[in-house]
Amino acid sequence: MRHLDRLQPLALLVMRLALGVIMTVHGYHKVFGGLHHHAQFVASLGLPGWLGYVSAFAEFLGGLCVLAGFFTRVAASVIWADLVVAIWKVHWHNGLTGEHGYEFPLAVATLAFALILFGSGPIALDKALRGGGSFGKH
Repeated sequence: MRHLDRLQPLALLVMRLALGVIMTVHGYHKVFGGLHHHAQFVASLGLPGWLGYVSAFAEFLGGLCVLAGFFTRVAASVIWADLVVAIWKVHWHNGLTGEHGYEFPLAVATLAFALILFGSGPIALDKALRGGGSFGKH
């Protein structure tokens, strides 16, 4: 199975792309299609309304950063926190697999958590800006 170890950079890339696309799309709809509505929704959850703006931009800009592999650990941390709050305040009471349950946000939060710990990998802007490296070397 050691030959699979050489593919770990590819796994990190796939994880980043999946998380980045999901969060960018979720954030895009909030930032460009209902920013004030999202802030009001967040306020209705008993949180400060301004956190709705933070949440929307964290999802959109954080998703873009993760996609590019730019400040990946920071962006993944912000995304993880956003998803933990979403699970706690929005999805938890619906159960794991019920309608609007926390199954999907939990899976996405897990991707973010893994990227916090593992970083962007060598196929990323983070790596290129730090002096590069080659695929398959750690």
